[in-house]
Amino acid sequence: MKKILTATALLLSGTALAHAEGVLQLYNWGNYTSPALLEKFKAETGITVTVTDYDSNDAALAKVEAGGSGFDLVVPSANYVPIWVEKGLIVPLDASKLANKGNIAPEWQDVPWDKGRAYTIPWQWGSTGVAVNTKVYGGDINTSAVFLDVPPELVGKINVVPEMNDVVNLAIWYVGGEPCTEDTEVLKKARDVLLAAKPNWLSMDYGATEKLSNNDWAASVNWNGSTMRARTANPDVKYGYPKEGYPLFMDSVALLADAQNVEEAYKFLDFIMVPENAAMISDFARYANGIAGSDAFMPEDMKTAPEVMTPEEFKASGHFLPTCSPKAQEYMTAIWTELQK
Repeated sequence: MKKILTATALLLSGTALAHAEGVLQLYNWGNYTSPALLEKFKAETGITVTVTDYDSNDAALAKVEAGGSGFDLVVPSANYVPIWVEKGLIVPLDASKLANKGNIAPEWQDVPWDKGRAYTIPWQWGSTGVAVNTKVYGGDINTSAVFLDVPPELVGKINVVPEMNDVVNLAIWYVGGEPCTEDTEVLKKARDVLLAAKPNWLSMDYGATEKLSNNDWAASVNWNGSTMRARTANPDVKYGYPKEGYPLFMDSVALLADAQNVEEAYKFLDFIMVPENAAMISDFARYANGIAGSDAFMPEDMKTAPEVMTPEEFKASGHFLPTCSPKAQEYMTAIWTELQK
C-alpha cells in the first residue's frame, strides 16, 4: 500500500476518455509505479501508459463509482476487491488473454478476496507498521504505542498517514479488539486512544519517504516499502512491527468495467506477470510482489531487508484486513471523521 502522492499525476476531466489505440490509463497509488517499467512496456508494445495517482482506497472507489473516470486499470487493496466486484466496477479477466497467469506464485493464486484470481493480478504486497528514527528514540519500536501512547522523545515529531483502515485497525488491535469489529465498547476504546494521542502528533500526511529521509519527521505510521526507501537515504530509520497486531496488504490490478483500452490493458496485465518485470515493480517501490521467479531479478538489498523479509518473531502479528460489514465500516468512518476534526 502504499502510497505517497507525487507531482506526476495527470489531471483528467470528469468525462470518459475515448479509446485511442496505443494508450492505456492506469489509476494507481502515488509513487508506486516504476517509470522504467512503463518505458520497457512502451518499447516492447508501442503502448504509452499514463498514470494517475490516488492516495486511498476510498478516494479511488469514489472517483470510479462517480462514472466517467476514463481509467482502464485500477489497483485496489485486498479488502476492497470484493467491494469493487459487488458494485460491478471491475470485470472478470479473460484467462485466454493472459499467457503468463501461471507465473502467479502458488500462495497468491487462490486468495480469499478473489477466489481463483478471477478479477485481479498481483501488483505488490507488504505491511503497515511504524517507522522511527532511532537516533531520536531508542525504545521499543515494535508497538503501536509509538503513535498511540507517544513517548516524550517523539511528542510533536510524529506523523500518522491518513489511511483510515490502517490507522483505525491498528488502534483496535492495540486495545485488544479485532478488525471490522462491531463491538461498540472496543470501538469506543479505539476512538478514545486515537483522540488522546492526536495532540502529540505533528501531522497526518503522506510523504514519509522524503520526510523521514530528511529528518523532518522523527517517526510515522508507515508502509514497509516506503520505510526501506527512507532507510536507504537515512540509516537511522528503522521499521517496527506492532506486536499488538498490524495490517498486511496486497494491492492487485483489475480491469474496469468501463475501460476503453481493453486490449492494451490485457497486454499490460500479462507483461507485469513476467518475473523480470515484476521485479522492476518491486525495485522501484520496495515491496514484495506475487510473481514466482521474480526473486532472481530482485536487487540484492531487498533480499535481506528487514522491512521486506519480515523477521520470524513478528510474522504472527501481521494479518490481512477482512472486508468489513457496512455497519463496521460505518463505525470506522465515524471514528475517522471525529479524528479529522
